[in-house]
Amino acid sequence: MRQKISRPFQSVMRLAMYVLPWRMPETLEGAGAIRKLPAFIKEKGNQHVFIVTDKTLMNLHLLDDMLAAMDEIALPYVLFDKVTPNPTDVCVEEGVALYKKHQCDAIIAFGGGSPMDCAKGVAARIARPNKTIKQLQGVLRVLRPVPTIYAVPTTAGTGSETTIAAVITCVKDHHKASINDICIMPKYAVLDPELTMGLPPHITATTGMDALSHAVEAYTNNTYNTKLEKDLAKKAVKLIYENLEVVYKDGSNLEARQNMQLAAFYAGRAFSRGSVGYVHAIGHALGGLYNTPHGVAMSSLLPLVMKQYGKAAHLRLAELYDASGMNRGAHTTEEKANALIAWMEEMNTHMNIPMYPPALELKDIDEIAERAYKEGNPLYPTPVTWSKDDFKRFLREIHANKSFAE
Repeated sequence: MRQKISRPFQSVMRLAMYVLPWRMPETLEGAGAIRKLPAFIKEKGNQHVFIVTDKTLMNLHLLDDMLAAMDEIALPYVLFDKVTPNPTDVCVEEGVALYKKHQCDAIIAFGGGSPMDCAKGVAARIARPNKTIKQLQGVLRVLRPVPTIYAVPTTAGTGSETTIAAVITCVKDHHKASINDICIMPKYAVLDPELTMGLPPHITATTGMDALSHAVEAYTNNTYNTKLEKDLAKKAVKLIYENLEVVYKDGSNLEARQNMQLAAFYAGRAFSRGSVGYVHAIGHALGGLYNTPHGVAMSSLLPLVMKQYGKAAHLRLAELYDASGMNRGAHTTEEKANALIAWMEEMNTHMNIPMYPPALELKDIDEIAERAYKEGNPLYPTPVTWSKDDFKRFLREIHANKSFAE
């Protein structure tokens, strides 16, 4: 049923997109931008800030400059550093209680995708105090003003600083799903490349490929896009092609770090309207069941899913090949599409990312297929609409190839 109604549903969604108040976050950019944020917050009229982050970033002292600047201008804050990878509804509820206890009026989401998602989850629950996270998961289920969110990414991948999504795992059933609502898009974003300088090569690689998956899925989907989303996706792919391998090899390259932040920002905004696809649908199921790091799942699945789409995705993949400036002797649409996919695979190999998702058990394939099918259909306007059996065949093929490779 979901498969049959997908295209009609997406046609209606496309029309609905035009009445929504789309925007882009206002940005503070450049090295040292984080030190300007506290004064900026005060100028905007916020008086008590709730900071959402994780203990790793605290231990790395990445927040020190910002906290010192807040102390200097006497801007009160409450620190919540209990976010873990793949944040849960339990973590969100703990944050909500602390926010309310201290009567905060704004949120700083500081970190990678997990703190960002948790912060957005807190904001959604503040706006909807009588709804659970599970009730808010889905499309346009918040629809209320949320506290002002200032997003400070410390990776260059998730693009959460400019997205309308917050992916939260419900503890009871390990179901990982997204809250999707324009209300939770951060109002402001700080793109400071100095905050990404200490990222280890593996995290640089997987977050960079995550940004690529956002741009590629948004562009190959096409249905919901306007010219803005298409242009942003193309810019993101070009920036990633030119800078990801550079910054993987030399993490101290400040210019490449800044370019990767811009790529993640553009790709995040592109998929906020353009949507993601089956790469994310399957990746979220793997993350929920096995706690697979999101960036690893996206990196491995991206070329595999694009191959599986076949000719239906060739034209748009070829357009991304052209936009990237890639020159691999490809001339026809098919050659260009395959060259782009081959580059994705080569990047994974060069950066020591697994060719296949590291955790995938045969006994779980039916459940993974069920979850991915329900997430992807009817919402995601993918080049090809897969049935539940299509997901199962794809996953069994991955499992067989993975077992053979091992």
